[in-house]
Amino acid sequence: MRRWPIAITLIVAGLLSATVAQAQITEQPLRIIFPFAAGGTGDALARLVAEKMRVGLNRPVIVESRSGAAGRIGVQAVKAASPDGSTILITPIAPVAVYQHVYKNLGYDPLTDLDAVSQLNTFDFGIAVGPKLADVKSLKELVAWAKANPNEANYATPGAGTLPHFLAVLFGQKAGLDLRHVSYRGSAPALTDLVGGQLPMIVTTVSDLTEMHKDGRVRVLAVSGAERSRFMPEVPTLAELGYDLRASGWYGLFAPAKTPPDVVAKLSKAAVDAVKSPDVAERMLTLGLQPTGTSAAEMAAIQKRDSAFWAPAVKASRFTAED
Repeated sequence: MRRWPIAITLIVAGLLSATVAQAQITEQPLRIIFPFAAGGTGDALARLVAEKMRVGLNRPVIVESRSGAAGRIGVQAVKAASPDGSTILITPIAPVAVYQHVYKNLGYDPLTDLDAVSQLNTFDFGIAVGPKLADVKSLKELVAWAKANPNEANYATPGAGTLPHFLAVLFGQKAGLDLRHVSYRGSAPALTDLVGGQLPMIVTTVSDLTEMHKDGRVRVLAVSGAERSRFMPEVPTLAELGYDLRASGWYGLFAPAKTPPDVVAKLSKAAVDAVKSPDVAERMLTLGLQPTGTSAAEMAAIQKRDSAFWAPAVKASRFTAED
């Protein structure tokens, strides 16, 4: 048997070691952190996308719910993770485009401590009235009623410091109304009081309103998106009704800052392929989410745009959160 020179042997051994190491990296599970409790819409979305990315990347994918501090703990965990593509974040818009205007000591800068990967979907908001305003059939009539009855012009939202709260502030400014906010812990109790006639109006997500709107328990007068919602196409947008106001929420995918561009690109492609697969897209629609699937650059631009958009609303609301 011919003996290889020592130098060649060492080179071959090194190449083999590198190949094994690369294989181990490839097989390392991808950890997707969702920064809120399991069981809700966002958690369901994370698991849908994770399963498709597992197939697309040919790599184990694990979803980890890291809840606490209104989502900040999960985001901080991704910020602190190695920027090697092994840990990423699926989050709704607020922790990465709104919280920096709400918290004095956030613990991270979403625009510099995270790299955008892809927007997964969008969701819109609606302004609706209940039985207390049974005669109000349009947004114009609602505005007229609120101006004539300022002491009764209360609106409910799923909570103080939520996007529906901030959207209502912007709408009030545009319409010249002095609306009074009634904060609830979630949409369900707010809708119960609306249907019970204890409140005149509500601002919340379209998905929370769709079924009640269809069966006539509430009447959605306007939606917030740039286009009419596919879930209630008969309802006009705020822009159609003369208000220069377009606002949507979204879920996005992010990696730790300084993740190599080629790794971000690979993750982005896997995410977009997942979102555009028919079964995932259909499931998103049942959750009230409009599938999108953008490039990393597009997601970064959306994040910056929406951060700038919501800042004035947060300030006008005078809402402050405890650190």
